[in-house]
Amino acid sequence: MAPRSTSTGTSEARERLLRTASELFYREGIHSVGVDRIIGEAGVTRATFYRHFPGKEDLVEAYLGVEDANIRGAFAAAEASGAEPKQLVGLVIEGLADDVARHHTRGCPFINAAAEYPDAASGVRRAVAGHREWFRSELESVLTAAEVEDPVGAAGQLVLLRDAAMVGGYLDGWERVRPAFTAAAVRAAGVEG
Repeated sequence: MAPRSTSTGTSEARERLLRTASELFYREGIHSVGVDRIIGEAGVTRATFYRHFPGKEDLVEAYLGVEDANIRGAFAAAEASGAEPKQLVGLVIEGLADDVARHHTRGCPFINAAAEYPDAASGVRRAVAGHREWFRSELESVLTAAEVEDPVGAAGQLVLLRDAAMVGGYLDGWERVRPAFTAAAVRAAGVEG
């Protein structure tokens, strides 16, 4: 009999559901993908789906949780590099650019989800807001450590630049947008070389 859990103790079926939903939600949109399709493509039963996710919105929140964990991991890796604070700012900017190029060629999953869930009190919108607050705060911390003149203002600009870069990369092609994003982000962060 095949094992039912992964090496980390999570359910293989849950991971398959989450992986399948994440790919479909990002590629096609959340509301355009039904639970039956996710169940079918993940190769699980309806009972298995509902054992792991009481409803579709719970699955959407888990999908956003994975996206959030991925970017938190990228920040942690940059911080663990031992780079000096100003170098770390550059690593973060390059990491954001690399993330858009490799993983987010169809825009920001958080902005996309927010567009499909207009109720700010929904669990999905709370997950989006939580991620954005963490992201802004993390940028502020990195910029403060680098002794940037206005870390709060610079972090706000970097959040907007990343949002714009993800949309621009999707619409205009990342190869065209990346140089503009990187140059603007370096200027906004006040770490021009």
